[in-house]
Amino acid sequence: MFDALSQKFSTFFSRFTAPGAVKEADVSTLLANVRDALVESDVPYDVTEKFIEEIKQEVVGKKLLQGLKPAEQVMKVVHDRVAHFLGGAAAGDMAFTFQLPSVCMVMGLQGAGKTTTIGKLAHYLIKDAGKRGKTRTIMVASVDFYRPAAIDQLELLAKRAGCLFYRASSSSPVEAAREIYKYSQQQGVEILLLDTAGRLHVDEQLLAELAAIDVLVKPKYKLLVVDSMMGQESLQVAKVFDEKVGFTGGIVTKMDSNTKAGVVFAFRYAVKKPLLFMGSGEGLDDFEPFYPDRIAKRMLDLGDINTLLEQAQEKIKQSEQDRLQKSMSSGRMTLQDFSDQMAMIGKMGSLRSVMSYLPGMSQLKVTPDALAQGEKDMKRMQAIISSMTLKERYYPKVLDGSRKRRIAEGAGVKVSDVNVLLERFEQNQQFVTLFKKMKNR
Repeated sequence: MFDALSQKFSTFFSRFTAPGAVKEADVSTLLANVRDALVESDVPYDVTEKFIEEIKQEVVGKKLLQGLKPAEQVMKVVHDRVAHFLGGAAAGDMAFTFQLPSVCMVMGLQGAGKTTTIGKLAHYLIKDAGKRGKTRTIMVASVDFYRPAAIDQLELLAKRAGCLFYRASSSSPVEAAREIYKYSQQQGVEILLLDTAGRLHVDEQLLAELAAIDVLVKPKYKLLVVDSMMGQESLQVAKVFDEKVGFTGGIVTKMDSNTKAGVVFAFRYAVKKPLLFMGSGEGLDDFEPFYPDRIAKRMLDLGDINTLLEQAQEKIKQSEQDRLQKSMSSGRMTLQDFSDQMAMIGKMGSLRSVMSYLPGMSQLKVTPDALAQGEKDMKRMQAIISSMTLKERYYPKVLDGSRKRRIAEGAGVKVSDVNVLLERFEQNQQFVTLFKKMKNR
């Protein structure tokens, strides 16, 4: 989602190479490029101008801080300003937490991914509590009687998320909300996530219905689900919701799309409300807190190693990590280790999503087609290794022509594909050997 911005900012930083103070002429020229990048990314013009002016005031004529090069100082200023626009320094690196007990009303337009987001949020809350050795009684329910099968969809998501689900007997949204709220109190529910009806666009009936439910259940939190693919229109929708019903913060969806980053960049500045969570794919785990500082780093092509490590800890068993670490430390990897390594990458998501967390990736300009081909190559290599015997996986030197033909036939590939795998494995083995030598110095 941030590819275009990352490339522009990366070019922006690389131009500051001269020693001494940062000159106004240089900044003006380069900020013009940044302005174009923001406008192209669908950031509203007034937000863009405000951002550009703040950068200019912070950078022009300022003497270098001790130990910093011009590019580094400019990068620091831009990073701090981007983080400020995204959520402010006060947001820090702390995830949003719910007070207990509480009711959370979830709103949004139809098609924004509201119901799926509720399932993801319930799953996240249960999983997050489990990390701290706690349990949470989470219940989801819906008063969306307009979209066919919306309530059935939520029930299925509740089962997958491992939370409670309640289906109201009333078909009136307001009366159903009353029934759901009463039942949640009787059951001692700690967090009730209430799905509300969406529309294809904002209308008075929708807003009146939401306002009536708001008065009835008195939710401690109201979250607005925002579709990142709607661009600046999402900001106008958010302003109307805030004026008529009010909300605590936003959840931005479809972050894995090729859409522009304008709504994410401008949301807090334009709406004066924070983004609290973001969703990417269709899986329940494709959901995470919105950390302004981390997103700023991703926008500036500085990577987001913290999130990548957290996902690794969450999706890859510690025993698997320890086994791979032991192999690398020994300086010798087997084909089984090589296959396990590729499997771990697969658990982290697509190659594109993994690379988005690494610094400097926009400069490589790897195309989506190349990444897709890389994923196909990994699956093919895993299939080849799966066709080998244990002896062949641990002692690849025994692989003669006859064995290679048998393996290729079993994996449904050519012998040349088996040879490519062995070449890749040898390259990886050389890296592991180098890793051991550097570690022992």
